[in-house]
Amino acid sequence: MRIESGLKLGFKDVMIRPKRSTLKSRSQVSLERTFKFLHNSYEWTGIPIMAANMDTVGTFEMAKALASKQLFTAIHKHYTIEQWSSFIASIPPSYIPHIAVSTGTSEKDNEKLRLIFSIHPQLKFICIDVANGYSQHFVDFVKNARAQFPDKVIIAGNVVTGEMVEELILSGADIVKVGIGPGSVCTTRVKTGVGYPQLSAIIECADAAHGLGGHIISDGGCATPGDVAKAFGAGADFVMLGGMLSGHHESGGELIERNGEKFKQFYGMSSATAMEKHVGGVAEYRASEGKTVEIPLKGHVADTLQDILGGIRSTCTYVGAPRLKELSKRTTFICVSEQENRVYS
Repeated sequence: MRIESGLKLGFKDVMIRPKRSTLKSRSQVSLERTFKFLHNSYEWTGIPIMAANMDTVGTFEMAKALASKQLFTAIHKHYTIEQWSSFIASIPPSYIPHIAVSTGTSEKDNEKLRLIFSIHPQLKFICIDVANGYSQHFVDFVKNARAQFPDKVIIAGNVVTGEMVEELILSGADIVKVGIGPGSVCTTRVKTGVGYPQLSAIIECADAAHGLGGHIISDGGCATPGDVAKAFGAGADFVMLGGMLSGHHESGGELIERNGEKFKQFYGMSSATAMEKHVGGVAEYRASEGKTVEIPLKGHVADTLQDILGGIRSTCTYVGAPRLKELSKRTTFICVSEQENRVYS
């Protein structure tokens, strides 16, 4: 046993210090990024915000809404081959670069992945997703995926420490997904005691990834547009959202009506709800590590996206960053004991 005594920070622990700016308007800020990836020659351009690969968020409907605005969706792994084919036939080619095919790490998952790419070779992104990215089996799956799909961009996660980011990148991942336990419907931290405050995880993992020419996604913990801006300021290349994109018409989850009000179900992918839906229940050797909640219906996701993107543009004007790429260079965090005045909350 050992103890690391250095302070680790979450989004609630900091704010961004304003700096002089020559920007006159939020409209002058560009949120578009262009990335080249380590293990292939593919070049991606868009707004680097992603819908999480949860079946209550990463839906085909969400992908259409986000791709139309150059945002990204990691499609959840529970759609059938036939559903994928219908979806691909229904969208313009310009949407394809903004979509990832998600997969687990079983042999069955691998066979399904191979089939999807054999039918739809134009798809470019794979999201290999497990709750615990520290297992050797996961690393071996990433190596195998790189060998099978040399021309694809591979996203792999989740981890929260620099040395594991490095191992995944050296094993074939282009982008590493960072976050253990910060999600709004994740209970891993209370069930297991394991986790890492998200802001510090981003800083450590971004440093490790960028040193090797890789990239990271901050996955989880954002509750407000300001949190998304902090994630980018800390060095995240992409920010993945679950709870903030849940509860919309385009989101998955059962629509519930009660006393004239409408709600959407939202749950973690390690929750009892998800396991009962997809694998027949919680196995006897494990515990549920996710919540199930009902969210008042938020309407269409376009309004929420405007709120998020507008907030980030405003952040950029406060620190003088004309492009999102420059936000991390212009960010100084200050540690705080309060975030907002909650008199009327």
